[in-house]
Amino acid sequence: MDLFDVYARTDVGIVKGIGSHIWDERGQKYLDLFGGHAVISIGHTHPHYVKRLTSQLNNLGFYSNSVKIPVQQQLAEKIGHISGKTDYSLFLCNSGAEANENALKLASFANGRKKIISFKNAFHGRTSLTVAATDNPNIIAPVNETDNVIFLPHNDIDALQNTFAQHGREISSVIVEGIQGVGGIRVSDLHFLATIRWLCNKYGAYFIADSIQCGYGRSGLFFAHDYARVNADIYTIAKGMGNGFPIGGLLISPKLKPEQGMLGTTFGGNPLACAAALAVIEIMEQDKLIDNAAMVGNYLLQELKEIKTIQEVRGKGLMIGIELPPEFSNTRTNLIHKHYIFTGEAKPNIIRLLPALNISFKEADVFLKALKTELK
Repeated sequence: MDLFDVYARTDVGIVKGIGSHIWDERGQKYLDLFGGHAVISIGHTHPHYVKRLTSQLNNLGFYSNSVKIPVQQQLAEKIGHISGKTDYSLFLCNSGAEANENALKLASFANGRKKIISFKNAFHGRTSLTVAATDNPNIIAPVNETDNVIFLPHNDIDALQNTFAQHGREISSVIVEGIQGVGGIRVSDLHFLATIRWLCNKYGAYFIADSIQCGYGRSGLFFAHDYARVNADIYTIAKGMGNGFPIGGLLISPKLKPEQGMLGTTFGGNPLACAAALAVIEIMEQDKLIDNAAMVGNYLLQELKEIKTIQEVRGKGLMIGIELPPEFSNTRTNLIHKHYIFTGEAKPNIIRLLPALNISFKEADVFLKALKTELK
């Protein structure tokens, strides 16, 4: 049997990781500024993380949600404290797409409506409803097509207000990334986010803050949406939550009430996944990684803006997009194969930086030196 070939893979086989470095099958060491799509938040194989997972596995690896799982409540309390959303409730699942799917479903349960507002260049997942709310026709199968999703220009307040004026009582929810990831690291304007909050209040819709990639401290705040100083009704989390162990979740406002059976999952919130997530938060708190993301991120943003070849630098904290002229379209490939530095990308010519939140200034300088060499 062979693998079902759906991924555009870099021709490097990674077999080991420690901190912000990874090694291939030949023993070549790379600086990892990608973290497998912003998943590695505390570095590879952190000792406390490994110890936490091993200890949990030695006691109980899995049981379903048919019984009480004490470690779930421990995780809920930790997430409430670090996020500041202590009055919200936590629903645990397995991935970002599953989190967003459940968020859209929960909003529709609550107000009985069908219409969803999403935005150009948005990416919310590949499950049935999340892919319909993703602005990429190439990954939407005929069975996923629906008239219930309205796509508006990102950061366009006039379009948002006009759409609510026309369809306000039909709109179930607005889903928006605090910083668009796949769309090229495009930051949601603070007034735009505040307007979403105001319109959702006025028309009885729900504000869903997709924090799958931009959340969990990556922006320099726990949620990138919090820069706007308004609260969403539902926050979705995944990627950096488990540092590679599959886990996702929804933080749900007290205005949304649970009913038994309305949401469900077999594997979501299993003891091993919760142990991984607890280890991540414990390390984030102990090492002040949200502060580090802000400091090293601001340093990178400032230094990158001094490089005249770069067309535009976007982002917050350690979620950074570097837009290059077309003649430098091979820069990411050269960084991997000549300088042994992994980054992400967004088409056509955007480098995405999504490193672990404990990246050092020294490691940031290694990248800056290599990039400057490539852009000469």
